Amino acid sequence: MLHFASALSPRVNVFSEVSVTPRSDAGTGSPPATGFNVEVERLIIRFDQSDQLKVSFGRYHTPVNWWNTQFHHGQWLQTTIARPEMVQFGGKFIPVHFVGALVEGALPANGWNVNYQAGIGNGRGNVISRAGDAGDNNARPAWLVNLFTKPDLFPALQVGGSVYSDRISTPGKPEFDERILAAHAVWTREDPEVIAEIAQVRHDQVGGPLQTSNLAYYVQAAYRFHGIARLWKPYYRFEHISIDPNDVPFAGVPNLDGSTFGIRYDITNFAAIKTEARTRTRGTIQPRTNGGFVQIAFTF
Repeated sequence: MLHFASALSPRVNVFSEVSVTPRSDAGTGSPPATGFNVEVERLIIRFDQSDQLKVSFGRYHTPVNWWNTQFHHGQWLQTTIARPEMVQFGGKFIPVHFVGALVEGALPANGWNVNYQAGIGNGRGNVISRAGDAGDNNARPAWLVNLFTKPDLFPALQVGGSVYSDRISTPGKPEFDERILAAHAVWTREDPEVIAEIAQVRHDQVGGPLQTSNLAYYVQAAYRFHGIARLWKPYYRFEHISIDPNDVPFAGVPNLDGSTFGIRYDITNFAAIKTEARTRTRGTIQPRTNGGFVQIAFTF
């Protein structure tokens, strides 16, 4: 993961995040597949008028929920090894990337510290797990509004909600209007850390009768020990995804009930070892799956 930043003037900045991901099929095929995929995850130019008004253009992680903008591709930042499945990179439930323009700012509001974000841009692409990087594939742009508060009375607390609207156009399939309503409540201290998010995704067929609703949520709790045990941070996450069986855009997305148990050990201020166990139940037909995972994450 590579970050690039440049100040073009005191008020204009450019930021970019580039990911380099190894391929499991490296060297196979004709021509042989490359060893790594390189992708521009974020590329943003922003004008800072003040804390109350900032205007930017580019490719973002969609500010439709908390995790997607708090934890980007640098996995050292997040407590767990993996993101919740509702916001997995390459997943369909939440549009992880957004290409367009964003207006944002923070208002003191008598100690409530209300933050806002409003954006318009390209919606999902022909493959709905990807953004419309080359342009929107229909004449109806996507838009979003996100509001949240960080009250002075509880500095570790953030509570907010968002709405996202788009039209999904997939070759060979009917068009659907998409509306996402999401909410979050987060306690960002580590003793404890609590993160809870929920999102409803509604699809209405354009010119047709089909209307479907899908729901996903997760709750994650962690606790940083004190004293000589402060390097250890155990955590647990439960997550749920419920997909309407008649939903066309989410066809093939499985239901989910899953638990993640883990512990993080911070070797230094810049490196951590994470060990976790996961159990997954995906619908009534597929069997429960269990797995164990270890990750070494670091920053510099």
